[in-house]
Amino acid sequence: MLAPLDLAILILYIAGIVSMGGWFFKRSRTTEGFTKAAGRLPGWVVGLSIFGTYVSSISFLANPGKSYAANWNPWVFGLSLPLVAWIACKWFVPFYRNQGHISAYAHLEHRFGAWARTYAGICYLLTQLARVASILYLVAIALKPLTGWDVSTIIIITGILVTLYTLLGGIEAVIWTDVVQSIVLTFGAIFCVALILMGMPEGPGQIFMIASEHGKFSLGSLSLDLTSSTFWVLLAFGFVINLQNFGIDQSYVQRYHTARDEKAAKKSVWIAALLYIPISGLLFFVGTALFAFYLAQPELLPAGDYSSDDIFPHFIATQLPPGATGLLVAAIFAAAMSSVDTSLNSSSTLILEDFYKRYINPNASERGSMRVLYLSTLVLGIGGTLFAINRMGEENVLDDWWKLSGIFAGGILGLFLLGMIARTARWPAALVGVLCGLALILWMTFSPEWSEDWARWRSPFHNSLIVVFSTMTIFAVGMAITAMSKPKTRD
Repeated sequence: MLAPLDLAILILYIAGIVSMGGWFFKRSRTTEGFTKAAGRLPGWVVGLSIFGTYVSSISFLANPGKSYAANWNPWVFGLSLPLVAWIACKWFVPFYRNQGHISAYAHLEHRFGAWARTYAGICYLLTQLARVASILYLVAIALKPLTGWDVSTIIIITGILVTLYTLLGGIEAVIWTDVVQSIVLTFGAIFCVALILMGMPEGPGQIFMIASEHGKFSLGSLSLDLTSSTFWVLLAFGFVINLQNFGIDQSYVQRYHTARDEKAAKKSVWIAALLYIPISGLLFFVGTALFAFYLAQPELLPAGDYSSDDIFPHFIATQLPPGATGLLVAAIFAAAMSSVDTSLNSSSTLILEDFYKRYINPNASERGSMRVLYLSTLVLGIGGTLFAINRMGEENVLDDWWKLSGIFAGGILGLFLLGMIARTARWPAALVGVLCGLALILWMTFSPEWSEDWARWRSPFHNSLIVVFSTMTIFAVGMAITAMSKPKTRD
């Protein structure tokens, strides 16, 4: 149970975050304010917001769990970010700023028709629903040993709070709370590392000695094996996911529009990308340090069965001094809220622009549009909360989230690249490419579970390659059909 001081810190933090939503309420009462903060925010604010979204409770809790159980292989995911940031600033940011659409997928309709825009929108909404559920579940796991509350109760309370301040303040509240939360999270992780270093029986150097002996700093095998999580598999996965995030993800595109100009938007990309690599590395170091900490002092381990995701919360509950526990719990809340609020706001914006205005009421009034934004935010918040409750009892949440993100991504990056690069590509080529990509996704996802009678037809590839191969398939098939469709010229 939280001590009175820790509980007071946590309550003050939550009250401050919800109050911030109320502070921006007047600015968010128009669609322009609710969806893009009237384009008035500085680049450093937008950059810290993107960073805060990246480092959710999925990272804050699951990354230490992964490095505690294995090594630093998942850290490879972020190594492609400098290249991705350069690509985003070179092509994507100017493209979105110049076209003027708040929707990331309006371009797909211009290139291939309404079906492409709708397909991408559905894939995005499914991805965000899974993301919200994973985040709420992880934060509940962390808080259960600290509060003594039931996991479902924590999920419900967290879901209500995040939905409330997102409803009140719109994207400007989301962005500014993300700034606060990214700072809290970073200093919380640094504080934890300092405590672990000071808590080693033989001094800080013992961590590195134990970690080296057990291969804890390994980034994975350098072999070209595509059936396991090698360095190259994670690098390819990270490149595609990161390019998808910075290139076509609605929440990122929306943030580009909140920046006061194109220069500020580009600055936000670089701030987020360059911050993520060291801070995520710090979180992986937490797990490695905890492995050494508990190996040197096994009597401090939790009793009974426990998963690697339980280790960091156990350390917070048992090793931190009064006051510090409250700060770390606030950091966990910070990590959760900074991603859930983003998903809710961007998804509601997408529902308004790509579904309601596109299919139901193209001439929606300002008042009608705001109703759709509010209702969508509320429904998505409830849906994500219920999905999180449904996920209770699962282990290896980070692996499950990566698998779901690969499935729900639907290879839409391949479709988008086809539209940008192949200027002569038309909707039939794009549609066939998408159908081939979906077939590949279904095969790679479900064939490993087929019976022995179908064993020879199972996918041998690692799950992280689902999004990589589906993206490549849609793009390659679309390009091939486009090339074959070109009329032959006579000599």
